[in-house]
Amino acid sequence: MLLTSRSRTPVQIVLAIAALLFCSSSFAAKGPSKEDIEKFTRPAEIPQPSDNKMNPARIALGKSLFFDPRLSSSNFISCATCHNPALGWSDALKTATGHGMRTLGRSTPTILNTAYQRFQFWDGRVRTLEEQALGPIVAGGEMAQNLDDLLIELKEIPGYVEMFEKAYPGEGIKGETIAKAIASFERTVVSSESDFDRWLKGNKKAMSKSAINGFEVFKGKANCTACHDGFNFSDNGFHNIGLKGNTDEGRFAIKPIKVLKGAFKTPTLRDVALTAPYMHNGEFFTLEEVIEHYNKGGKKVEGLSPNMKPLKLSKNEKKDLIEFLKSLTGKPVKITVPHLPVVN
Repeated sequence: MLLTSRSRTPVQIVLAIAALLFCSSSFAAKGPSKEDIEKFTRPAEIPQPSDNKMNPARIALGKSLFFDPRLSSSNFISCATCHNPALGWSDALKTATGHGMRTLGRSTPTILNTAYQRFQFWDGRVRTLEEQALGPIVAGGEMAQNLDDLLIELKEIPGYVEMFEKAYPGEGIKGETIAKAIASFERTVVSSESDFDRWLKGNKKAMSKSAINGFEVFKGKANCTACHDGFNFSDNGFHNIGLKGNTDEGRFAIKPIKVLKGAFKTPTLRDVALTAPYMHNGEFFTLEEVIEHYNKGGKKVEGLSPNMKPLKLSKNEKKDLIEFLKSLTGKPVKITVPHLPVVN
């Protein structure tokens, strides 16, 4: 029973105030568990293949190629046109725009942390960044470049001849070295330290009470870790999440297995506050819409993932979950646009 202010002794009043202060600050001081630290801390090294180890020359060459519109047949579109560092390494469009201003069927995924992914593209049709790099360049609907024409063009630019020789001595300018160089640069595009990362490292004040609550909802009631797990918040799997009106077969077109009908790769949640719109078709423009979709369990469609079930989240749980997602966004990494080699 609580004592009234009149019936309390000075000692009791002091103890009551201390108890209130402890209760109000104890949750804010809560730190991550050992399991959380092990699971969600960035790996010590960026994965890279033995035949394409990153070095300054390869990264510099890849960066120039990434920002160079001459890699497209129109000399108008570069890799950075769709993967804009100012827009979370995406383009902020519902779905991508390709060659001749053609509207494409899928949204532009961020290339942030692609080095940690086991599959590339929404449908996972290739595994490595080297395999991925040339795909958009030669695709008719995207950059629509003829590879043979591109090789001739690059060989006529002395600056590129010198850069390729420095990066890949004796290998020359060819499709393989173009892909390797772009992949090397893309591996440097990684998320910066976020509030969540600082919290994992022991700064108990790095995340708000709401965000910490949201992390518990994320792991528990919302069951987000069924797909968004580990440092990169992705299981590298493919799931049909019940998007309204979706007719894209997704992973099923690559592997015709019934459970993969309409399934797409789980994207990273790193910097998720910067990468709207969301989903492979850009259906949602806000995190609130995304949370509401999952809260309802998605639409009842063929091949719906068994993980998709109504969550019955409260208003506060939704709010906390969004605050946690925002805590995964770090400060933008400064990127300077390179001076591109020119024809003499």
